Amino acid sequence: MTGDRCIARKSLLMAVAAASIILSGCNENKQPKITTLQEEKMKIESPVFAENQKIPAKYTCDGANISPPLKFSDVPKNTQSLALIMDDPDAPAGTWVHWTIWNIDPATREIAEGTVPAGFIEGVTSFGKSGYGGPCPPAGVHRYFFKLWALDAKLDLAGTSTKKDLEKAIEGHILDKSHLVGLYR
Repeated sequence: MTGDRCIARKSLLMAVAAASIILSGCNENKQPKITTLQEEKMKIESPVFAENQKIPAKYTCDGANISPPLKFSDVPKNTQSLALIMDDPDAPAGTWVHWTIWNIDPATREIAEGTVPAGFIEGVTSFGKSGYGGPCPPAGVHRYFFKLWALDAKLDLAGTSTKKDLEKAIEGHILDKSHLVGLYR
């Protein structure tokens, strides 16, 4: 009986594999568009803090509360726009969104401190408004993620959009991504 079960399992597995191969050729025109995400090559950096290092107080609620300077490199050639999210996953009430920007011109290689790129759209943050809101943790050291995406399209999102709206809109359009983590206490 053990031999019969083994033969039955092998037959079933072969049938499932054959069906998968046959069905994979069906509905070729109805397959969703999938953009291949290559190994991360694009970079986001800041001249005022290194990866996993302290963000200077100037860029926080304890200082001028302006956005830090950011630099981008190795943006894929076929990029149509860039999107950026800055958030704090260590906030007591859950991830706190400090900044969202999209439709950044792909030729942009830096954002100067306290500025935003021309043609951008800023979304609503956890502060309930658009624009940059610097680190302001209630206690302890928090991590602030600056996440950058290269996209194969410009996004049709209103300035009232949230991080969740932005993340949904970039699905299927990501060519590359990168991130920079800063710390603040």
